[in-house]
Amino acid sequence: MKGGKNEKAKLRDSPQENGVQTNQYSSISPPASPVAQDEPFSTYFEEKVPIPESPNQVFSFRKLWAFTGPGFLMSIAYLDPGNIESDLQSGAKAGFKLLWVLLLATIIGLLLQRLAARLGVVTGMHLAEVCNRQYPTVPRIILWLMVELAIIGSDMQEVIGCAIALNLLSVGRIPLWAGVLITITDTFVFLFLDKYGLRKLEAFFGFLITVMAISFGYEYVLVKPDQGELLKGMFVPYCAGCGPVQLEQAVGIVGAVIMPHNIYLHSALVKSREVDRKNKKEVKEANKYFFIESSIALFVSFLINVFVVAVFAQAFYNKSNMEVNAECNATGSPHTDLFPLNNGTLEVDIYKGGVVLGCFFGPAALYIWAIGILAAGQSSTMTGTYSGQFVMEGFLNLRWSRFARVLLTRSIAITPTLLVAIFQDVQHLTGMNDFLNVLQSMQLPFALIPILTFTSLTSIMNDFANGLMWKISGGIVILVVCAINMYFVVVYVTSLNSVLLYVLSSLLSIAYLCFVGYLAWHCLIALGVSCLDFCSRVRNRPAVLIEEQSEYDS
Repeated sequence: MKGGKNEKAKLRDSPQENGVQTNQYSSISPPASPVAQDEPFSTYFEEKVPIPESPNQVFSFRKLWAFTGPGFLMSIAYLDPGNIESDLQSGAKAGFKLLWVLLLATIIGLLLQRLAARLGVVTGMHLAEVCNRQYPTVPRIILWLMVELAIIGSDMQEVIGCAIALNLLSVGRIPLWAGVLITITDTFVFLFLDKYGLRKLEAFFGFLITVMAISFGYEYVLVKPDQGELLKGMFVPYCAGCGPVQLEQAVGIVGAVIMPHNIYLHSALVKSREVDRKNKKEVKEANKYFFIESSIALFVSFLINVFVVAVFAQAFYNKSNMEVNAECNATGSPHTDLFPLNNGTLEVDIYKGGVVLGCFFGPAALYIWAIGILAAGQSSTMTGTYSGQFVMEGFLNLRWSRFARVLLTRSIAITPTLLVAIFQDVQHLTGMNDFLNVLQSMQLPFALIPILTFTSLTSIMNDFANGLMWKISGGIVILVVCAINMYFVVVYVTSLNSVLLYVLSSLLSIAYLCFVGYLAWHCLIALGVSCLDFCSRVRNRPAVLIEEQSEYDS
């Protein structure tokens, strides 16, 4: 192939420097059209944040501040409306008993984000770009479509969250369909902010995270959760008296926290810092600071998630519809009809969650809750836009403007959401979140398997490839996470009670499992199972290129 020859030519001109192979995987320039080949290709901002010098310092707060930004943008995916809904349902259904699952899922998320950041720092390319080089055309296109589905599903959740928040803030004056249409303005807000530079945009995201922390923190202080029960639920990995409902909720927590498109996002965001990838010391230092920053960012997001779980665990665990109906009726709430007059256990979503807070703790609790949901939706929709931009450019080498990209994904996300908002009620709109969580759970292998594959290949990562411990632990974590999410999908499908859907699901499952098996095969080869290496392009192609580099150097 002509493209292959071009890649080999580039490799011959790139020797090793300071222990880091400056090959195709240390270049930001993917193959492009002949006209555009000499132009610098950027999937992020034109500017890059300079890193201050600090010779002979083991740790520098100035350097940490320079590296701060990508981790907090990444952490917003842990605070989107889908996560908030999972948190409040966890508290209402299981009390404090599943906090340890949230903690474990966040730690697993941190380890996966570490792999994503390392790939971006070491290679200078994000995950979608590496997939573009490593996988053949057909698997690459399928992989792109699956990731796009995950991004659109996440975008729909954010649209739903913003529409519900606007409805609550306006006391119903802004109908849900109007709230959905208003979210189109996110496009213009995003493009407007983008003009002000990278650090200002990162500061704006920090502001939105602060709004969420204050909003949900206010609810936490207002409700005064039992601190002893909270700590017990967080650090004792046991769920006394739990049944299928709590098990399904635990699975839902893992599915909501670990988002497939977030892996692609983080691997691209780290490219915004000035790091000399030819210098092994600088690459190692960048990996260290990005990991510290990601740890801090995910700790903040974990605290915000804990606020939400604790509020609903303390105030609404084991509450019946009858109790809530009576309280809402007594306070004159216009939403009393949301809670039927029966002794069934209260079921909440982000809409009902705001309503019950208003009934029990006053209107201020409702409005502050809605502000938090609006901040969650606005921030996550912007990071979702970046994910879509990186994924499309990386997989397809398409140089779409951000305006066109945002308009396309937002239109796809808004159309089905708008139809449901017009012709159905809020219960159906929030019920879409269950389907969207299942959709994203199914896409998880298409991010986790490639990231483990490529960070384990020395031909790509050189001295920074995963060691044996990381390969084993990473493989086990990904296997467990994918198994948990598949269980979540099976539970959802079996609850549909439709033979036609069962048959359709079975046929789709066969194709789905075949493709996952294909990716897993390449991953196992990368992890060192050499007996499977009979025609793997992922294994052989980089090795051949590096051999040619050695011959050229000699």
